[in-house]
Amino acid sequence: MLDFIIKLSAIFKARQRINSLVWRTPLIESYELSKRTDEQVYFKAECLQVTGSFKLRGAASKILSLTGEERSRGIIAVSSGNHGRAVSYIASHLGIEATICVSKHVPENKLAAIRRNGAQLVVEGQTYEEAEEIAVGIQRERGLVRIDPFDDPYVIAGQGTLGLEIIEDLPEVRTVLVPMSGGGLISGIAIALKSADPSIRLIGVTMEKGAAMVESLRAGHIVEITEEPTLADGLAGGIPPDNRYTFRLCQRYVDDAVLVSEAEIARAMRFALEEDHLVVEGSGAVGIAALLHDKVAKLKGPVVAVLSGGNVDLGVLLEIANQHGALGQRHVGS
Repeated sequence: MLDFIIKLSAIFKARQRINSLVWRTPLIESYELSKRTDEQVYFKAECLQVTGSFKLRGAASKILSLTGEERSRGIIAVSSGNHGRAVSYIASHLGIEATICVSKHVPENKLAAIRRNGAQLVVEGQTYEEAEEIAVGIQRERGLVRIDPFDDPYVIAGQGTLGLEIIEDLPEVRTVLVPMSGGGLISGIAIALKSADPSIRLIGVTMEKGAAMVESLRAGHIVEITEEPTLADGLAGGIPPDNRYTFRLCQRYVDDAVLVSEAEIARAMRFALEEDHLVVEGSGAVGIAALLHDKVAKLKGPVVAVLSGGNVDLGVLLEIANQHGALGQRHVGS
C-alpha cells in the first residue's frame, strides 16, 4: 500500500507543484566539522528556506493539491510552530482562510510569524496533544480541511523534494542525518534517496526528551511519550495511534536512530553560528550535535546533516552565543 501511494514519481510531481513557492536551499560544506570527523560533511541548509524551515515543502504540496471547494472551506493545522508558519504563509499567498492551533509552550517568535501571515491563531493547551484535541473540535464545528504536519502522502512527497536536491547536488553521498519527530521529513527524504541508491544510510536524530518516533521504533509499535520542554521544540509532540504512513515508512527506511542531550544541542547551535555563520534552531541542530559527539557508529562520508530550521527565539540564541570558554571545552544547556 505504501509503495503504491508514495513513490518517487510522487516526489517529482510535488516538486513541480511547489516550485514557485519553495526555495531550493544550498548544500554547504562544513570545513570545521569535516576536520573533526575525518569525513566530508555538508549541511543541507533548510534553515535558509523562505519560512525558515523545511515544513514549507510539505505544506505547499498538500495545500496546492486541494480542490477549489476544499480551499473555500478554509484549512486548519496543529503545530509546534514551523508547520503553522508554513501553512499560514501558503494560505496567505493563495487567499485561503487558515486557523493554526498551538500549545502554550510554542515560542513567541514562531507565534508572531504566524500572526504576520494573517492566520487565526489559537493558543491553548499545555502540550501538542492538547492543542490537537482543540483543533479536532474546531475542525468539526466549522468544516475545515485538516493539513496534517507529517502523516499525509502529499506532505511526505513535499518533504521528499529535499532528498531530490541532496542526491542531485551530491550524488556520492553515503550518510544522511535527518531530524526525526513525526517522521514526515525523514520518510520523504528516504524514499528519494533509497530509490536512487539503497545503500545510502539514513540516520534519524532527535532529542532525549520526548523522543516519540525513536521510542516507537525501538518498541516495534507506536508508544505514548511525556512531552517535556526542550531546545528542540520543533520536534516536540507524540505520534497519534492512528498513524497511517510515517511509522511504517520509518521502520522500513531508517537505518539507525540516535538521541542527543540538551547540552549537546546547545553546543551544536553555537557551533553552526560560530563556525559556519548559520542560525539554526534546536530541532535543526540535532544532526550537528550527533556528529560533534560521535553518536553515529561507523560514520562514512560524504555526510549530509539536514539543518531543518532556523526559527530560533532571539533570546535563546543570544543566551547560547554568550556562553564563555572555548567551544571544545564549554558546557552549555541543561
